[in-house]
Amino acid sequence: MYQIHRQSAYLIGRERAICDLPVDHPSCSKQHAVLQYRLMDYKRDNGTMGRRVVPYIIDLGSANGTFLNNQKIDSQRYYELQENDVIKFGFSTREYVLLHEDSANNLEPTEGYEDEGTEIKQEAVDPPKG
Repeated sequence: MYQIHRQSAYLIGRERAICDLPVDHPSCSKQHAVLQYRLMDYKRDNGTMGRRVVPYIIDLGSANGTFLNNQKIDSQRYYELQENDVIKFGFSTREYVLLHEDSANNLEPTEGYEDEGTEIKQEAVDPPKG
């Protein structure tokens, strides 16, 4: 599990020398996608305005695509991410799940885990048998 609220953007890909979140699957591009946080205005229920940090994903023109909830996303276009969204890169079966700080409280604690914030939970998924 990675704490990802410490930076405003994360480069995802195979090129370990420069990527913040490395993915080693051969179907992933060297610089595959970017996870970015943006400070956005929003209207509260009481009508007042507020600001919040919103995560987005963008595919950088990768050869085999980025998938959001099993749907291939368009390249070079930002997609807003919601809690529990599942992200996959290329043909890798590894899934990345976006968790909010509140959902992190429902997870088993990890050694040294004290910070709150948005996280990505990385899960290895076995390929379908058939």
